[in-house]
Amino acid sequence: MTDRNPDDTNFPPFETEDLRANLAKFLSAPFHDPVAGRSRPVGAFTWGVYAFFDYDGEPIYVGQTKEKISTRIRRHLTNQRTDAVAMSVLDPFEVFEIEVWPLPQFERTPKADTGARAHLNALEHLVYQTAVANSTFKAVLNEKDPPLPVVAVTAPPSLRWRIVSDHVHKIRSHPDFRTARRALILSRLAQVIAERKVQGGLRRVLLTQAKRLQWLADRRYNALGGDASVATEAEGDEA
Repeated sequence: MTDRNPDDTNFPPFETEDLRANLAKFLSAPFHDPVAGRSRPVGAFTWGVYAFFDYDGEPIYVGQTKEKISTRIRRHLTNQRTDAVAMSVLDPFEVFEIEVWPLPQFERTPKADTGARAHLNALEHLVYQTAVANSTFKAVLNEKDPPLPVVAVTAPPSLRWRIVSDHVHKIRSHPDFRTARRALILSRLAQVIAERKVQGGLRRVLLTQAKRLQWLADRRYNALGGDASVATEAEGDEA
């Protein structure tokens, strides 16, 4: 890696470059397309469902797309133009792994096709319910529930990929860093709620994120000794 002047603002922070590089590797990873009879970059598929996971393997967000998977995921994680990021529902810093379920059979299907949309909604619902069931908190950070399915589907083949390098992992995985970051996002979300008229879904996200913060802080506290680590005030000390 070429040495850079830290004051040179022509370059993004190294963590941003790291994310973009690892995300590019993931989105260009080969995925078998049974319709075309060959492998294609997973990010090139149009219809599909995706899920984000944090550093503990916890599912944190589920979504669907009828545009290129690469476009949708990059919008979430790199240009911060989605409502989920703008409203502090989803923190890109928390995303450690991504799993995608492409739907090759609808690659050339118009976006308005009712049958394809029903299949996509049903798959999103299935992935969402599975994520909630596998979550420690029995919840993810989606502001809205997916549409109720009107057709039965089974989960197609998927690809799960880590998008954080070892170097960045050493920085972001420390529980104190994660606690501080999670508290910051929780504060931002609470501020959004305080300043706007919001629906119940956003308050559910706030509650879920508060539980996630408490769980992380509690785990860290007990790992360092819990109550036994707290000093006893000496006689005569001022409170």
